[in-house]
Amino acid sequence: MAETKVEETASSPAADARAERKAAKLAKQIKAFAGAHGGAEGQLAYIGQMGTRIVLVGEDGAWGDLVAPNNAVAVSAAEKSGITLHESFDGDFAAKVRTGPYEWSRMAGIQVGGPSNA
Repeated sequence: MAETKVEETASSPAADARAERKAAKLAKQIKAFAGAHGGAEGQLAYIGQMGTRIVLVGEDGAWGDLVAPNNAVAVSAAEKSGITLHESFDGDFAAKVRTGPYEWSRMAGIQVGGPSNA
């Protein structure tokens, strides 16, 4: 049998530095969101080649999201910002989200009095 060589892909120092800068920038944005909304909690969601979505929910019910290039950067940003991460977006965590008229009209559409499709 022929031997197959498995190459380990080590990241370059330049790539590591870029990832650290991106994580620091995301952490700064997360801290700003948390500061504006009385604190925040988050959840990470893999979104394919685009990266990892960091969903944020403030203590006042406001929500937002950021996208990291990969899961490692997202985890690093969350750790640097000091927010609590949840494994899933359900239960008590999802109940904290407060939506307004804009979200209702965008999500519900014509079903619940949103703009018509005509």
